[in-house]
Amino acid sequence: MALQVSLVSAEAEVWSGEAKLVVTTTTEGQIGFMTGHEPVLAILGDGPVRITQTDDSVIEATAGDGFVSVESDRVTIVAGHAALAS
Repeated sequence: MALQVSLVSAEAEVWSGEAKLVVTTTTEGQIGFMTGHEPVLAILGDGPVRITQTDDSVIEATAGDGFVSVESDRVTIVAGHAALAS
């Protein structure tokens, strides 16, 4: 079973797909999410987002000024600014 992940900025959807692990930065520090995680609503801090896909490839991004929501194996990161790393 995989997480359904959506990373969106104020301008557009940055990335969406399935993943087995998402690590992001909140105002309290870094936090990771896997399937079965308890529901979370947290304020997004400026920093890295690391998404490990089901095939073990990794998506690197940066995001900030928003929130992260986790519920029923769905991770939604809504950011004022977000971009994939080059």
